[in-house]
Amino acid sequence: MELDFATGFVWFAAFLFSTTVHEAMHAWAAWRLGDPTAYQGGQVSLSPVPHVQREPIGMLVMPLLTSFTQGWAVGWASCPYDPQWAARYPKRAALMAAAGPVGNLLVATAALLVMKAGLLGGWFIAPDRVSFDSVIELAGGTGPTFITTGLSVLVVMNVFLCVFNMLPLPPLDGSAVFSIVLPERHASQMRDLQSNGMMSMIGLLVAWQVFPFITDPLFALVLRVVHPGDSYS
Repeated sequence: MELDFATGFVWFAAFLFSTTVHEAMHAWAAWRLGDPTAYQGGQVSLSPVPHVQREPIGMLVMPLLTSFTQGWAVGWASCPYDPQWAARYPKRAALMAAAGPVGNLLVATAALLVMKAGLLGGWFIAPDRVSFDSVIELAGGTGPTFITTGLSVLVVMNVFLCVFNMLPLPPLDGSAVFSIVLPERHASQMRDLQSNGMMSMIGLLVAWQVFPFITDPLFALVLRVVHPGDSYS
């Protein structure tokens, strides 16, 4: 396939699906744990429509631009919740926060299982050179396809999304999850930081500076799981 346009489309489609799963898991967990805010907003859904309607820039404009100009997708989304419910039930709020990254982990695991089945069945092989969107290729030397590129992107993107969102920095999900192991005084301060726009912006900037240092080890881990008998430098 023509990689410039087609690979950009795969990155965008994978981002839209993966982010929808992430936000739907937040919404579903909050609903089951007593906060119907996102449910009433229609976000307990695997349709991207309600999530795009809430964040059209982060869910459509930015990922489209970056997918077709940078070779990977960058964007954002959000799930509404009741802050009074979160303050009243911090452990439930932490579980709600963890549900999004768990959704990404489930997507990555499902794509990985398909990869491993294809490798065991002889349909897929390890490529000579790997990249974020080329972890496997079809047997027979036909090069990348929508299937192999899509599976590669789904695994890598969702591993990255899971780990990035679990960084313990506001406003990322990890800050809410991490707060439940802190003494209540510090946990309350962490929750206050999550609602502080300036601190959330600083947290995101720090996260974007830190995360590039762990993408290579994460990708190496993915390769070891997918191709345990091969070595890539």
